[in-house]
Amino acid sequence: MKNRIRLAVSGLVAAAAVAAASTASAQFAKPEDAIKYRQASFTLMSNHMGRLAAMARGAQPFDAAAAQHSAKIVEMISQLPWDAFPAGSSGGAAKLKGDLWKDAANFKKYQDDLKLQVAKLPAAAASLDGLKAQLGPTSGACKACHDQFREIR
Repeated sequence: MKNRIRLAVSGLVAAAAVAAASTASAQFAKPEDAIKYRQASFTLMSNHMGRLAAMARGAQPFDAAAAQHSAKIVEMISQLPWDAFPAGSSGGAAKLKGDLWKDAANFKKYQDDLKLQVAKLPAAAASLDGLKAQLGPTSGACKACHDQFREIR
């Protein structure tokens, strides 16, 4: 059963990665499609970060294989949402603060910082101490971008 779930998740992640390789304009016919795509990406990252945080807090037993699996998923998915921010996709269900397209260079800096921190997560997740040490900087990169660009509703 676990292998089937892993296979399904791997297939989903691979399909999403292929889709992300397209340009944003070709990828999303409507702004709502871009919003749904990026929100789905962030939801998956949040779910797996939550699993890692639960292990780090001791709410779940630490399992190095499960931690590294979640960390690898977070790393892969962290590459996906950025093409789903085409201009004009700030309305509707979007939770964007301000006009991030006017501050595109700063937005890119936050993206790059997140990717840098997330890239360290799989190796760090091999041990509980490593996970605890890297979870803070990784979560901090998420929070910093949210503080700057995400409206809390």
